Amino acid sequence: MKALPWWWGLLLAFSLIALSRMFLPSAFVIEVVIFAIYTMGCNFLLGRVGFISFGQPAYLAAGAYGTAFYLFYFGTNPYIGLLVGILSGLAVSVIVGPLFVRLRSDYFALVNLALAVIIYYLMQKVLADVTKGDNGLWFLTNISSTPVLDLGKPNHFFIFTVVVGLAVWAFYKYLDDSLFGACCLATKVNEDKVQFLGYSNFGIRLVAFIIANTTSALAGAMYAVYLGFVSPEITSPARVADPVVVTILGGTGTLYGPLVGAFAYTGMKDVISKFIGNWELFIGFLLVFIMLAGERGIWGTLQPWLERLFARRRTSGPRDAPKGTRG
Repeated sequence: MKALPWWWGLLLAFSLIALSRMFLPSAFVIEVVIFAIYTMGCNFLLGRVGFISFGQPAYLAAGAYGTAFYLFYFGTNPYIGLLVGILSGLAVSVIVGPLFVRLRSDYFALVNLALAVIIYYLMQKVLADVTKGDNGLWFLTNISSTPVLDLGKPNHFFIFTVVVGLAVWAFYKYLDDSLFGACCLATKVNEDKVQFLGYSNFGIRLVAFIIANTTSALAGAMYAVYLGFVSPEITSPARVADPVVVTILGGTGTLYGPLVGAFAYTGMKDVISKFIGNWELFIGFLLVFIMLAGERGIWGTLQPWLERLFARRRTSGPRDAPKGTRG
């Protein structure tokens, strides 16, 4: 019974996302959920392990290009394409992880940034014969129909996105409440005590690194199937800060922070860019305000207030009727 509150919270959150399609364009909602999945990996690394990564576009591109290569050159089934993209991100994370997680602080951030830049130029220049360079890979017409949920249809892809998002959030909630999640937080706070208890700081960080970046690869694979197109722009150095910005905007280390941050970031981008060319300036001022206000982000600020509100409602049940007097 103790699991019911957070399960109900997840169901309520994604039910609201599904219902938002009634008054918001489905394309906007899909973009928000995929962007939130992309940010979830960065949120886990920063909030649980203490790693700030400016290299998430590298793992996003690994997933996107893994899916794109399959659908452009080899097959037509989008589900197999998604699996190939996830495995591509997993492979990249396993290869670079043992080297990267040995670094801390600024060095970790910079080496991931360097990886994103390397992959960008590999896809744009070095492997242009395979990736088609800036023209990108177009494979929307290659995607075949599938039973139950046909990912080539926007309505079906919307349902698929909501279901995948719910599964991702349930998985990360499980991680937060598990022994592994506690170890991740412990290695962020006090490495010596973790080692004293017999756990490997390196092993904990490596597994967390692989999980987080494979999540970003999942988002890249979903982008590829949804758009039917992938170009080097997906790992552009100009976009390396986006997941970090959304993480801070929503609330670092919180479960729903990536969702709230992605919704706010995408919404502000779409609205403000219609009036101001340099819309990022507004986001920058907002981030400075959030950091000065306590670094809790939008959801980190709202969460205590909502918890108090629901707690009062649970405790304020109907009172016993006063006993009548004897006649």
